Amino acid sequence: MSNILYVSSSPRGSASYSNRVAARVIRELRQADPQTTVTVRDLAQDPVPHVDVDFVTATRSADGPRTERQRAILAQSDALVAELLAADIIVIAAPMINFSVATTLKSWFDYIARAGRTFSYSEAGPKGLVSDKRVIVVSASGGIYSGENAAFDFQVPWLRNMLGFLGMTDVEVIRVEGTALGPEAADKALERATAHARELVGALAAA
Repeated sequence: MSNILYVSSSPRGSASYSNRVAARVIRELRQADPQTTVTVRDLAQDPVPHVDVDFVTATRSADGPRTERQRAILAQSDALVAELLAADIIVIAAPMINFSVATTLKSWFDYIARAGRTFSYSEAGPKGLVSDKRVIVVSASGGIYSGENAAFDFQVPWLRNMLGFLGMTDVEVIRVEGTALGPEAADKALERATAHARELVGALAAA
């Protein structure tokens, strides 16, 4: 049995290309293992607050949280970290917004990047503490950024680096590209991504 953490960040709900392909990934994973459990973290419907002074005090102060709001922030961060650590597979549905990730997804990473919990520092440098995870990122974009326009892609490289910093290096990316280039292009992008999702899950199931 596997535990899946599904993190979605598109404000477009079921119309979102990243959500649609991610949902397909999860269906395929559950078909391969019917006992799989899925925890859903919908950041569009239930956004994580942006980092502020209370967050810094709650998570980094030697004295710890001192107010009710700070205690609530720490509890939320702890819960998000616990969800991450309990997962075997993390599926992230990530629409590209202004060449990068949604601010809601950035905030989620801010809340799970906790020194001593998900990474550590030493004389040898930082070390990710979130190990033995498989991550599937579904990246959806209106344009095509896997080729000559790769210099504009601040989304997938950032996600790979952030995940790697936390110790998650087994990362597969499914791209849904060119969805803004007309209905036919969008349909073909969805078809290619769906086929990639099927192949990827098949390989995982066979491993």
